[in-house]
Amino acid sequence: MSATPLFPQLRRLSRTGSEAGRARRTASALAAWCGGTAYPFALWFAVWGGPDNAAGARFALLALVTVLPLALLRRHPLPGTAVMLVGTFAVSAQRPSWEVVYLLVLANDLTVLSVVASRTRRVALAVAVPTLLVHIASATYFTSGSDVYVRTLVILFLALVAAWMIGMSVRERREHAVEQRSQVAARAVAAERLRIARELHDMIAHSVGVIAIQAGVGSRVIGTQPDEARKALVSIEATSRETLAGLRRTLGTLRRTEPVPGAEPVSLDPAPGLADVERLAASTVAGAGVRVELRWRGRRRAIPADIDLSAYRVVQEAVTNVVRHAGTLSCRVSVEYGHEEVSVEVVDDGRGCEPADIDRAGGWGLVGMRERVGLLGGRLEAGPRPEGGFRVAVRLPLPGPAPRAGAPARPDAAR
Repeated sequence: MSATPLFPQLRRLSRTGSEAGRARRTASALAAWCGGTAYPFALWFAVWGGPDNAAGARFALLALVTVLPLALLRRHPLPGTAVMLVGTFAVSAQRPSWEVVYLLVLANDLTVLSVVASRTRRVALAVAVPTLLVHIASATYFTSGSDVYVRTLVILFLALVAAWMIGMSVRERREHAVEQRSQVAARAVAAERLRIARELHDMIAHSVGVIAIQAGVGSRVIGTQPDEARKALVSIEATSRETLAGLRRTLGTLRRTEPVPGAEPVSLDPAPGLADVERLAASTVAGAGVRVELRWRGRRRAIPADIDLSAYRVVQEAVTNVVRHAGTLSCRVSVEYGHEEVSVEVVDDGRGCEPADIDRAGGWGLVGMRERVGLLGGRLEAGPRPEGGFRVAVRLPLPGPAPRAGAPARPDAAR
């Protein structure tokens, strides 16, 4: 049974979703520009268009009008700031009440705070300097006397400096949080590599033990039972070639890492594989109440131990994420044995959160899966499905067939 017919449907769903996303982005951009363009006119109407005796209603309308350029500011801070400053200066030139002017000044300072916190320093300066100049120019219209004018300028300058400092503080805290997350992700990758190295050590120890036993049997019967000795040598050759292939795939990309505090201890249990997925599904049903539906495709057969172990770890981590984050009572696990690769897919119909949200929720399982699959030259796809839920799909390439017993080894086989 092949899953290939599903791919055109997924591509069509993806195209439909991307077209709908483009339409939403276009409509959002158009609405942002319309709101920014209408802001000066709406501001003028809010200040001078209402009845003379309705000062409270006029002030509330003015506060609502200041929301219009927010979408434009979020997308394009420089044009959005220019629109706000034009409105501020135009209204200030008409000498309104001081409450109106200070409300506009507060909106401009909050804009500077937001830009400083979220944009580069060059963009922040390009917003803060014109804002200060417009405030200085506007103060000449709603102040009287040099003393009042100087005090007003000092207040406006200090308010803008306070907005700048608060924005810088928010920016530094955000950058520090990003740096911490990067360090935690790096530690998670290092821990996963150490785990892979330990599992590889167990696999090699097992293979070397088998080789030692077969070599001992062969040395004892080589004079009396040459057929048994030949079988032992064939087993030694097959085991050693498989072990060397696993070493070549994994050790070629593993780098030496330092021990990571909090990493799990070395397990003395045998390394699991895809044959243990059924036991994993049964334990998930019994322990967490999540039903795991297994689907096997292709001819089930023995595959290299490192690939078998990695495929099992992917299923284990993906099912664990379903239990922790999906909020559903079932999931589907599909394992397909192909001629050139092994494919694993875990699908659920739950909430379908983003991969970064899963990692932030208290684990780095997707980081470990990506690292493990990448070391074996495979491909990992993880993300929400268009129809709802979450999907983890992995393809792990299988090595070519080993040379027949007695065939000459390649010159680089022992490298």
